Amino acid sequence: MKKILIFIGAATVMLAASCTKDFDKINTNPGSASGENFDPNLLLPTAEINYVSTIQGYSGAILFQSMWVQIFANAEYPTYYSNGDKYVASGNILTYAASIWNNAYQAASKAKEIQNLIAEKGTAQTNLSSVAFIVQLLNLELITDVYGDCPYSQALQAKTANIAFPVYDKQSDIYPSMLNSLDSAISTLDASGDKITNDIIYDGDITKWKKFGYSLMLRMAMRLTKVDAATAQKYAEKAYAGGTFSSVDDNAFINFDNANGYNNANTSALQVPEDFSQVRWSKPLMDFLKAGNDPRVSVIAEIPENGTTNNNDKTLDGDHTFAKQIGMPSGYDQNGGATDISKEPNYPGASPADASINGDAAFAVGLYSRPTAALYTRSLSTPGFILTYAETELLLAEAAVRGWNVGNASTHYHNGVSAALQSYGTFNSVGEISATEAETYATAHPLVTSSTEASLAQINMQFWATTGTLFNFIEAWNNWRRSGYPVLTPVNYAGNFSGGQIPRRETYPSTEPSTNGENYNAGVSSNGGDTWTNRVWWDKE
Repeated sequence: MKKILIFIGAATVMLAASCTKDFDKINTNPGSASGENFDPNLLLPTAEINYVSTIQGYSGAILFQSMWVQIFANAEYPTYYSNGDKYVASGNILTYAASIWNNAYQAASKAKEIQNLIAEKGTAQTNLSSVAFIVQLLNLELITDVYGDCPYSQALQAKTANIAFPVYDKQSDIYPSMLNSLDSAISTLDASGDKITNDIIYDGDITKWKKFGYSLMLRMAMRLTKVDAATAQKYAEKAYAGGTFSSVDDNAFINFDNANGYNNANTSALQVPEDFSQVRWSKPLMDFLKAGNDPRVSVIAEIPENGTTNNNDKTLDGDHTFAKQIGMPSGYDQNGGATDISKEPNYPGASPADASINGDAAFAVGLYSRPTAALYTRSLSTPGFILTYAETELLLAEAAVRGWNVGNASTHYHNGVSAALQSYGTFNSVGEISATEAETYATAHPLVTSSTEASLAQINMQFWATTGTLFNFIEAWNNWRRSGYPVLTPVNYAGNFSGGQIPRRETYPSTEPSTNGENYNAGVSSNGGDTWTNRVWWDKE
């Protein structure tokens, strides 16, 4: 063995002596990602789809925010939905709480790597670099909105600046920086510039990316209404002047491709038998939509066929009759005690067993409305929404109510309501509400202008209902925290982790104290604590 090692060593010396001039060429992996041999366009779809996957499913949104903001309800205990419906921890709560942090930073790093590769290549791919930067900011906004103070100025710099332990920046510093950076990125977009390939949101359409950038700027600006109204107004007006979304054709979403291994995480979750049979629309949501005779009710909601077997069958369509739809209140279980769903004052009764099915049984929550299976849960290729025309118009309506120079509040509100109704057809034909019907409804339900508060309440209730029923639960929760609408009654189920209050943030990943302890401790101190109820900077009473 010793002779063999000596021989190998000698051969290595000779090889090194004879090939020194080709050392870099020989020792470079031809498959590695570098600016010389890798097209950075190829990373863009990964960064884009990672963002959408992060705001869906078991990354937290469907288990936390969908029920914290009372879009969904779930009358079970114990279950992982207890995290959202009852604020009671499940066994994997720390994993769920860390998911957005981990996944969004990973998505942001993919976007950052696109910029790094372009820099290495030294080519003029300004459009691609700017779009990648916008996607990076989209992810960083998500992180700071969910957790508060976080790594920002030193984030994503392990490769380029060897920063392994980034400081936690204050959210009050992060937001102005993001807005300024976004403004700069948008200004470099040029429809006559480099072509973007592999873009799964807008197929490289730079005009649409500019609209997206300004619409994202508007959303960021409106976060600051309670803490920095001057900056909020400045950037809301800049976004409006620059050109936000102008129709539902501008909606930002990703069409998933389950055949090739990419599926909608919300749909995937709701195809789990326990999830499909037990997750229901909430009472506040159904009450709100039905009070306005909203045509979405018969599109998004259905009552399953009778009995347990039929409730669990994802292939069966339910009853969409408007009058029959009823939302389920939060905070109940099916355990026979004081919080059993059957004790709820307006309990509609159990869905009776189907006599034609041998051994079938009644189903306790079967008469509450569930999300329409054919619309939301039957296909794993269901689109995932990022930002919509309806949202931007509703935000502009609020900005106008505040007296800012962004157009007419009533017109924006009308556009927002109409656009919301027209957006469900993006899922599939089951959700189609015609432009004519949407316009008729919006005209018949104009903005109430009797007072500023009445207008703000109406606008933000619509925002909540729209984002929630388009399954963008994070945005429904974010805007609820910012605006205070709808006014929700918290659940105070025994053993909850929030003192009977609706959670206002997610806690930092449990690994942070050991992996970035000094900066984590500083961040916790600056953030006012690391609990489910301490508020992020822009979330003021």
